Amino acid sequence: MPPEARTVAGSWAQRPSGVPGSVPPPSVPLSFLLAAAVGLIGCGVAWVFARSAAATDPTSNPVVAAVHLGVLATLATGILGATHQFAPVITGRPLRSVRLARATLVSFLAASWMLPLGVATEQVAVTAISGALTGVALVLLAVNLSGPLRARGKGVPVLALRVALAGALLTGFLGVTFIGDRQANWFVLAGHVDLAMGVLGMFGWLGMTYIGVAEKLWPMFMLAHVPGPRRAPRVAVVGVGGGVLLITPGLAWNIAPLAGIGAVLMTTGLGAHLVSLTAHVRHRRRKADLHLVFVITSAGWLVLGAALSLAAAIEMTGDARLGTSLAAAALAAFGGWLLEALVGHSYKVVPFVVWSALRSRSIASGPTGKPLMFSDLYDHTSAGAAYGSVTAAVACLCAGLAAEAPALVAIAGALLTATGLVIVVSLMVIPLRMLHHAASMPRVRADAARPEPGPVTAP
Repeated sequence: MPPEARTVAGSWAQRPSGVPGSVPPPSVPLSFLLAAAVGLIGCGVAWVFARSAAATDPTSNPVVAAVHLGVLATLATGILGATHQFAPVITGRPLRSVRLARATLVSFLAASWMLPLGVATEQVAVTAISGALTGVALVLLAVNLSGPLRARGKGVPVLALRVALAGALLTGFLGVTFIGDRQANWFVLAGHVDLAMGVLGMFGWLGMTYIGVAEKLWPMFMLAHVPGPRRAPRVAVVGVGGGVLLITPGLAWNIAPLAGIGAVLMTTGLGAHLVSLTAHVRHRRRKADLHLVFVITSAGWLVLGAALSLAAAIEMTGDARLGTSLAAAALAAFGGWLLEALVGHSYKVVPFVVWSALRSRSIASGPTGKPLMFSDLYDHTSAGAAYGSVTAAVACLCAGLAAEAPALVAIAGALLTATGLVIVVSLMVIPLRMLHHAASMPRVRADAARPEPGPVTAP
C-alpha cells in the first residue's frame, strides 16, 4: 500500500489534477508564509526602535529582540512553511497530520513573538514560556516530519532536511537552556554561547533547509537540467553540517582550533552550494527574470557574510569593539542570504499554491478572461519593489552595524517593514479578489485542471 493511502490525514484531499498527492492543504504553507511577512513587519519596527542601542552595543536587549523577530518570527516561520510544503513533495509522503502542522504554527508563532517581547521588557516569565512553546513546536515538527523523512532513495534534498531537523531540535534545546539562565552574561559577541547558537540555527537549521529545498526549486523555477553526476550538493550538505558540528562547541567553549576547522568545512560546504547554483544558472532554459535576480543577490549576501566574518575574526585579536561590530554585520549579511531567498522564492511558491487552490474551486480564468496563469496571481511592479526594498534594507543594516550608524539601522528597519507590507499586499490581494468574484468567473471541473509548464511540474 502506498504511503499516501496510509496517511491521507496529512494530505490535501481536494487537490486538482497535476498536484502531487502528498501535498498538504494550501492553508498550511500559506499560513506560515503570511505569518513570516507579518514577522518581517515587526522586525523592521523593532530595528527602528533599536537603532541607538545597535550602534553602541549590538548585544543589548533591544537588538536581541529585533534579531529574534527577524530570525524566529520571519526566517524560521517562513522556512517552516516551506518545510511543510516541500518535504512531502520531495519524498512523496504526506505529513502525519494537518492538525499537527497547525499546532506547530500556533505554538511557534506564539514563541517567536513572546521571546523578543520578553527580552525587550525584561520579563523573565514571558521568555520562559516562550522557551517552552518553542520546545513544543519543534517536537511537533519532528513528529509530523518523521513520516516523510523516512523515505529512502530521495537523494541530497532529503538528507539536508534530516540534518536541518536535527539542527532545529539542537537549536531549540540550546535556546531553551539559554533562556533558562539569561542572567549568566553569555550574550557577548566576542564569543561563546550566543554565536554558537547563531551558527547552529542559521546554518545547521535554516540554511541547511534552504540548501536542500533549493536543489528541487532551482531546476523547476529556472527550467535547468544540470548534466552528469553532481557532487556539489552532497559536499554542501556534508560540509555545512560537519562545520556546524565543530564550530558550535568550538565557539561555546572557546576551543579555537576546533572552531577553525569547522569554519573551513563550512566554507567548503557553502562554496559547493554556490557551485551548484552556478551550474543551474548556466544550464537554465528560462530567460533571466526577477526570481533569478533574487537568487543571485541572495548568494552575494552569503559571500559578503563570509568576508565580514573573516574580518571580524581578525579584528577580535586587536580592536574588540570593531570586531564585535563586524561580527554583527556578518550575521546580518547571513540573515540577508536567507531573507532574500525567502522573499524571492515566495513570488514563485505562493502563486503556485494559490493557483492550485483556485483550480480546486473550479476557477479557470484569470482577470483578463484568459486561462489562469501563475503570473496572474501577483502584482509584478510590487514584486520589483519588494526586491529593491529588501536588498536596500540588508545593505543598510550591514553598513549600519559595521559603522555603528544609528541612521542606517533605522532606514534598514523602515525598509524591512515596507517589504513586509508589500509582500502581504502583492501576494494576497489579487487571489482574495479572485475568490471574492469566483461566482462570475468561468468554471471547469477541478480534475480537468492542468499545470502550467515549468514550475508547476512536481519534482
